[in-house]
This record gives sequence, structure tokens and C-alpha cells, in this order.
Amino acid sequence: MNRDDAERMQRFRLRAGRMEAFSDGVFAIATTLLVLEISVSAAADADLFGAIVDEWPSYLAYLVSFSTIGAIWIGHAYLSEVLREVSPGFLRLNLLLLLFVAFLPFPTRLLADNLGMENAERVAVTLYGAVLLATSGCLWMLWRFALKDDLVRTDRDEADLRFVGRKLTPGLAFYVGLIVVGLFFPIVAVFGYFLVAISLLLPRRRTRARDT
Repeated sequence: MNRDDAERMQRFRLRAGRMEAFSDGVFAIATTLLVLEISVSAAADADLFGAIVDEWPSYLAYLVSFSTIGAIWIGHAYLSEVLREVSPGFLRLNLLLLLFVAFLPFPTRLLADNLGMENAERVAVTLYGAVLLATSGCLWMLWRFALKDDLVRTDRDEADLRFVGRKLTPGLAFYVGLIVVGLFFPIVAVFGYFLVAISLLLPRRRTRARDT
């Protein structure tokens, strides 16, 4: 690619509709794969109820991952609503976000299989936290990129943009802290990840700027 083509690509703008449709498909597939990972292996003459209860790590991992993907999807929906257009760079960064979203069922399964298994539990929880951190970090970077590249709609007032900014600014410091906690108390970190997801899912009131 020559210099003129590279500069033209930097200036190129596209409609956001195709990005939204593709992203929604990836989010939907990722959440579906989460539940497909849950299974109960019990013979016909075995204690089926006991086997179902014994799968509690799978239910916990599913709940945390579904809540996290749901929170990221809601944030992504808010971001899409205020976009006027998208640039090639924004599309590539969005693909990076979707890469981590689509990958999440794998560490979720590792978490479900290794909770309560000492060293393996620490590795699984650490990997899980790292993927959650990367996913939330990508969403935050998308928002910063949209502002920097002037992709945000001009008909939105400052109060709207501040509201969306709060929705798209995850608690990255909490994720880093929980990764450290997970090295010593893995199950505590897992419940911490769930609380972070719930806090992101809870609706936040839109506050209007006060008249001066």
C-alpha cells in the first residue's frame, strides 16, 4: 500500500450499521456457547440431583461470564447509538474487542473445570481475569478512539456524551486488583468479577448539566 492509499484509508468513513450487526452476532454466539459448556454426567441409576448440584462451578462461571458479556454488549449499544460513522481504525479495534468476547467461553470452561483444584484453580482464575480485563479495556479504548477520531454525532449534547462516557468507562483498576486477589483467594476473585459485572449492568441515571 502506497502512502496516498494509506492516507486515504485514514480519512475513509463508513456507516456503522454493518459493524453493529456483525458485533451483535458475535455477542449472541458467545453467550450461546457459554450455556452449551454446561453438562451433567450421571448414569440413569445415579443421584441425578446430586450430580446437578455438583456442577455449581459451571453455573457460577456461566453467571459471571453472561453478566460480563451482557454489560459489554450494553456498553457497545450505547456507543453505537452516539456514533455518526466509523473509520477503518475503529473497525479494527472493534474486531479486537470481539476477539476477546468470542474467546471468553474458553476461560469460562477452564474456570468451571478447575475451581477447587488448588494450583489449577489459580491459573484458571488468573487467565479468566486477564480476558475480562482485556475485554473491558477494549470497550474503553473504542470510546476514546471515537472521541479522538471525531466519530461521535454532533447532535448529542454534552450531558448525553458524559452519560455514555460513564457507561463505557469500566472499573479497570478493580479488574487489576481482582487478578492479584485471585492469586491468593481465587474464589473471592470470581465473586468479585461477578460484582463488577452487576455494577456495570445496573442502570445509571442520566444527569443533565445545571443551568448557569
